[in-house]
Formats: sequence, structure tokens, C-alpha cells
Amino acid sequence: MLVTPGNLLAKVNTPEDLRKLSKDELPQLCDELRQYIIDTVSINGGHFGASLGVVELTAALHYVYNTPDDKLIWDVGHQAYGHKILTGRRDKFYTNRIYGGLSGFPKISESKYDAFGVGHSSTSISAALGMAVGSLHNGDKDAQHIAVIGDGAMTAGLAFEGMNHAGSLKDANLLIILNDNCMSIDPNVGALREYLTDITTSKSYNKVKDEVWNLLGKMSHFGKSAREIVSKIETSLKGAVTGNSNFFEALNLRYFGPIDGHDIDHLVHVMEDLKNIPGPKILHCLTKKGKGYEPAEKDQTKWHAPGLFDKLTGEIKKSNSPVPQPPKYQIVFGKSIVELAEKDEKIVGVTPAMPSGSSLNIMMEAMPERAFDVAIAEQHAVTFSAGMATKGLTVFCNIYSTFMQRAYDQVIHDVCLQKLPVIFCLDRAGFAGADGPTHHGAYDLAYMRCIPNMIVSAPMNEQELRNLMYTATLDKIQKGKDAFTIRYPRGKGVMVDWQTDFEEIEIGKGRKIKDGEDIAILTIGHVGNYAVKATQALEAEGLNIAHYDMRFVKPLDEELLHEVFQNFKRVITVEDGCLQGGMGSAVLEFMAENGYMAQVKRLGIPDRLVEHGEQLELQKECGFDPEGIMEACRAFAEQNAITA
Repeated sequence: MLVTPGNLLAKVNTPEDLRKLSKDELPQLCDELRQYIIDTVSINGGHFGASLGVVELTAALHYVYNTPDDKLIWDVGHQAYGHKILTGRRDKFYTNRIYGGLSGFPKISESKYDAFGVGHSSTSISAALGMAVGSLHNGDKDAQHIAVIGDGAMTAGLAFEGMNHAGSLKDANLLIILNDNCMSIDPNVGALREYLTDITTSKSYNKVKDEVWNLLGKMSHFGKSAREIVSKIETSLKGAVTGNSNFFEALNLRYFGPIDGHDIDHLVHVMEDLKNIPGPKILHCLTKKGKGYEPAEKDQTKWHAPGLFDKLTGEIKKSNSPVPQPPKYQIVFGKSIVELAEKDEKIVGVTPAMPSGSSLNIMMEAMPERAFDVAIAEQHAVTFSAGMATKGLTVFCNIYSTFMQRAYDQVIHDVCLQKLPVIFCLDRAGFAGADGPTHHGAYDLAYMRCIPNMIVSAPMNEQELRNLMYTATLDKIQKGKDAFTIRYPRGKGVMVDWQTDFEEIEIGKGRKIKDGEDIAILTIGHVGNYAVKATQALEAEGLNIAHYDMRFVKPLDEELLHEVFQNFKRVITVEDGCLQGGMGSAVLEFMAENGYMAQVKRLGIPDRLVEHGEQLELQKECGFDPEGIMEACRAFAEQNAITA
């Protein structure tokens, strides 16, 4: 649904239009932009609080800098809605995150104003620095490069690596804007948060700095050189007043701030000054996530991506069903780990900045000393888990499948090579939905099954998830020294009565769901439920299809596969993961190694990037929704009829 913009916003189709406004008109423009985001997201859904918090910052950046010639890189993309609206996409913004519509994140192929594609956090500094060096190499010394990064994203190692390198490149035109709101999706944790709080709350330091700066700026006979002097003594000033030296300036980054990130006049003034200061520098802006919408300011985690809501009452709209509904897999994980931990004091939980998304927050509330949010630091999360495992703890490390990619070296080097039995729970495996290709968990089956000392599994339902979690904690598994991966999708399962007694699942053993004679379907994970629907529907068409739930990609159930290939000449594999190297590939490897001859049709995520949309829309596009499975069976049946 298209929303009508305010009078000033209606005139701004590009940043060039924005720069035609007077500075006095900018506050009104920001009010209208904020309202446009509220109106559109309330009707169409999407991320919310992050973009409201950077409305003034967004307007100031496009007003001062000559985008797209000057490069603006947004870290992640939750905060880039205002950017999209001001850069020619206002009238299409209602399609944001909808199948076939605008991406929820900046994307190079979508707009010349999107300088870099982002979805995972903490990449902006390295990317902007690379662009700055590239501009110098091409002889362009005037181009500006701005990275906007949240304080939550600053906790990742990549952000530090980028800053560390930037400090050694004195000629690089790089401005890092630290959007400091004490939040990522959940409240930020760690020493960096406390350090930033010390800076921002030190009234003495800020008062002294402002007074000295203003005084020297008024002394015309010293002029610019006077401010250069105060810049040199500023580190000492910070140390004397706050008791700490400045972390950023220790990395040779000129530090400015902190300033009010919602004061558009001051932002424009400061940025105009910073344009004339060469080299790498950082501007520390204080903002509030959800700014301008009271419910989002009060509960910033809840309003990170609230779905549809009534903008007047703040009531988030939920689909109410008259009958009980299955829970989300993440809830099953969160409640099950608490049940297990109550029985076993060795069990601990770890997540990198996703306690609410993974539902580890349930354990953090019930037993805070045994559940750890390590901030946006996936590599640290894995090696931290490995360290605890050396002390005999049973560690559940819960990371979204797409984010586990960032810690792959640690999985191999720090866990599997050392034979440490860390349990990896990979949430959002398969298609992640509206977040799109940056967040799809397409590759975990392939990248985990190729590592020695690793068990790889996927539950078909909530009960199977609980039982796999329980199995992974058993002494014979923990003492066996294999890491254990359990991957499951975003969204609801299929069982209402899921909280049953824990039962051990034999490692590497699948199960037969349905007997059949014509074709065998092998599935892994939640998509097995699609095969159940497909085989039931095909019964009415006279097709008798066998269905096997593999449960494990590593180790494979070879006894089950011998049964399949001894009895079926047509086999279909179905997985919510990449076809290259996935479960279907493992089945083909088994077939070749054992001398079987059969036609095998693999259904899954093809070797291309699949865009955003509802999960079922994307599964249908790729041919492994229930109808896609039925079509594959019909095609095999027709071939059989022709060759018979």
C-alpha cells in the first residue's frame, strides 16, 4: 500500500533534490521522513526502530556529501530505510522485503546510491577503507567515503581490523560514523559498551572540550592552528578527565564527539567541517533506536521488526487462531535447553548477540550464570565455546546458519581438529524469508558435512529437535569427541503437543515414514513434512510413494540407503539447502561408491542467489514446496510409463 508523503518529502526524489532545500527546512523534512517510515512499516511490515533512530543522520549525510559520487556505506541495512526513501525509491518503498520488491538491505544492483551490499554486520569500515584506497589509486583525492556503523556492530573483530588498518593510512579519506544507541537487536553487552558509556556520560570531559574548542576557534590570530593544538592535547584531556585514554585515537583515528545524532542543524555543521579534515576519522553520534515513536523507544528489542501494527495505538497485530498453533522452532530450543540444563549442571548456552532471536534469553533469565551473550562476535562465540568444552562443559552454541559462515575457521580449527564436542544449533537454516540472500541459511549442510569429527543432523519436527538436543548431551556423545550440528528453520513447526519426554536418537539412523513401491523420496529436516503432504495427495492419483526421513547427513544411514537403492530405480531427494554438496550430493556419492544404478532427482536450493520473499514463495520458486515435490514424482511416473 502506497503512503502519501509530506509536502517537503514529496519534492525529494533524489539527494540532489534534498540539497536544494534550505537548512531551515531540514527539521520538517526529517519529521516527514520519520512519519513516512512509520506509516509504511505499520502497513507493510519490516524492520523499524533502527531506521527511525538515524533519520536526522541520514538527511544530514545526503545533504552534506555529494552522493553517489561520495560513497555512503551503511553497516547492516536495518538503518537504511530513510536512505532508500531519499534515493529514488520512495514510491516503491511499499514493496520493501516483499517477493519481487525492494530488498530490505542496501544492494549494489538495486541503486547507484547503494555503494556496498550489506546484510551481515561490521563490514562497513573495511569496505569504505577499500574504496578510499581505490579512489587514491585512481587519482581522486577529493572523494569522501563514509561508513555508518552501530555500536553493536563495533563489537565484531572485523570492525576492529578495519579501524586498525585505517589508522595506518593517513591519506585515506574515510569518515566512520559511530551510531551509538546501546542496541543491536538486543541490548549491547561487553566492555566496549561500558567504554562508550563512560565517554558519553562524562559531563566534565564534554564541557571542558567544548569550552576549549570554542574559545580557541574565536581567537582569530591563532585560528586554525589553535584548533590543531587542542586536537593534539585532546587525548591527554580525555585521560585526565575520564580516567581513560581514547580507544579510537590509540588507533590513529581522529575522534570527534560525542554529539547529538538527532540535532540536524549541528550534524550538518559538524559534517561540513569534517569534509575539510583529511585522513581517517570517527564521529561519535548519540541516537535513540525507535526515535519519534514512543512504543519503539520504550521497548527497542520488541520494535526492531514488529510486523504490522496500529500506528495510533501501538498495538502489534497478531494472527489469532481459534485452535492451538505449533510453536516456532526457536521457542522449542529455548525451552528445551532450560529443561536439559535443569537436569545437567554442565550444560551452558552461548549466542552472539541474538538472545531473543534464538530464544536463549529464556535460559539467560532462568540461569543467567550459565547463558552467555557474547555480542556480535561469531568467531569468538565458537572459540569461547571450545574453551569451555575443554573444561568438561556441555556447550550449546546457537548461531543463525548464515552467521555461522563467519566462524567457519573456528569450527574447523578450534573445535573439530581438537575433537571438542561443541553442540551447534543453527537457527534460520534454509530460506530465511524476507531478509533475502544475505540471511538465507543455504550452505550449512554442505559446509558442515565435509569437516571431520562432525555430526550433522536436522529435525523434521519439534519433538525431533528436542530429542536431538538431548542426544547431543549424552555422555557417550560428549566423550566421543565429535561436534554435533542441529539445523532447523525459521518459523513454526508442525506439532502442538511437542513437549514430550526426551528420547535418545541413534546417531546416523534415519526412519521410514511411509512404505511405497513406485518412487522413494529421501528428505532431511522440516521439508519432510512437505513430502508427507505430497505422498498423501499422490495416493489419490494412484502413485504409491515411499518416504524416508534421513535425519542425518553425516553420518549417513547406509543401511537405509542400501534398502532404498535395492528396491527403487527412481529416487528423489529433498532438502532446504544448497544442492552442491548437500544431502542429495551425499546420496549420489553413496550410490556411486556402492555401484548402484538409479535415476536420482535432487530438489533444493539451486546454484544461484535466491532473492527475498516468504519462505513458501521461495521454496515454490525452487521447486521443493509440496506441489514441486508432487510434480517431480509425476514426471518420474510418466517416464516410467513411457519406458515400461
